[in-house]
Amino acid sequence: MKRCGIPTTIEKTDWSGFGETAVVTAGAWALYAGSAARRDLRGARLLYGVALIPFGIAHFRYIDATASLVPGWLPWHLFWAWFTGCAFIAAGVAMILRVGARWAVMLSTLQMGLFTALVWVPIVLSGANAFQWSEFLISVALTAGGWVVAESYRAAG
Repeated sequence: MKRCGIPTTIEKTDWSGFGETAVVTAGAWALYAGSAARRDLRGARLLYGVALIPFGIAHFRYIDATASLVPGWLPWHLFWAWFTGCAFIAAGVAMILRVGARWAVMLSTLQMGLFTALVWVPIVLSGANAFQWSEFLISVALTAGGWVVAESYRAAG
């Protein structure tokens, strides 16, 4: 079902629900490890990287729904849906392999933050339904989780 060309529900029967929970958990883990001076952040960073892969796969699995969320003023909706899906998978692999991991977490967090700002903020401001509000809040939580994991690299030096 669509409202103003925007899906009001998206089926979450794949692993993207795991990814959402894992990103928030990785952020909490990194926050705990950093504040407790434990400095063992490898697990949190690995969990974050693993969590990004289902996000990318969900972009491909629900390519039409993803493309419909691209703001109307941006051209090439299908391109952005594929590009962001590939970016999530590439960032996840980089985090897992610890190759350019700091850049991967920073760019994936930026991507989630831009998605929140460009997609969900306008929807919420125009009168969102309960599903859209929940997606907005999930997007904010994912951005915050990514931010904490990204910040763990800066704190570690």
